This record gives sequence, structure tokens and C-alpha cells, in this order.
Amino acid sequence: MTKPQTILHVCNREMLRPLRDEVLRVNGYQVESTTEAEAARKRLAQKDFDLIMIDLESEQRIPEAEALCADVKTANPKQLVAFVCNYRVALQTDCPDDIIRSEFNPQAFVNGVRLLLDGTSA
Repeated sequence: MTKPQTILHVCNREMLRPLRDEVLRVNGYQVESTTEAEAARKRLAQKDFDLIMIDLESEQRIPEAEALCADVKTANPKQLVAFVCNYRVALQTDCPDDIIRSEFNPQAFVNGVRLLLDGTSA
């Protein structure tokens, strides 16, 4: 049996974060989540994750997300980081390894994560 892949989900939207977490868990991923970038930094200092997923629901969150991404990449250049955002916000940043589209279609969301982590989709 293979070990489930681990994801750290950073999302300050209290209504959406648990839904995304559960969709990922149902699809076999181990998920830890937080609403704060500083809490994410602390978890990253204690544990390795296969993917860091940072939610950007608006342009105002870009500087905070880019700072977290830069800190992660400085500490571990090989760490996979993805921003979860819409197309318009995605055009305004270049920090992550990939963008996972945020229109909430659970299957498309999981497919984006699976493609990023495994190179496959369902």
C-alpha cells in the first residue's frame, strides 16, 4: 500500500476551506489546512508536504501569497506550490509552480491536483 500524498491547504475562507479539504480527503489525499500564512510557515518547519496549495480569492491576497511562496521556495526549492485562483488573478502572479482553477467543480479541482502531483487525471 502506498502512502497517501500530503497537502497543506492555506485558505482564509472558512466556508470553502473545509469543503475543499473533504473533497481531497475523499479522493485519497492527506490534508492539513490553515487560514493563516504564519501558521502555514510553522507547519512547514515541522513537516514535509507533497503540495502546498495557497488560495487567492482576490487580488488583495497576492502579496501575502507570494511572500509565503517565496519563503517556502527559499527553504526548499523543490517544494511544489500551487495557487488556487481564478484566471484573472492567475495572470497577476508568477510565483507558484502551477495554478489550480478555483471555479468550484469538485471533479475538476481534484483533477487539477492529481495532474499536478501525479501527472494523471481522472
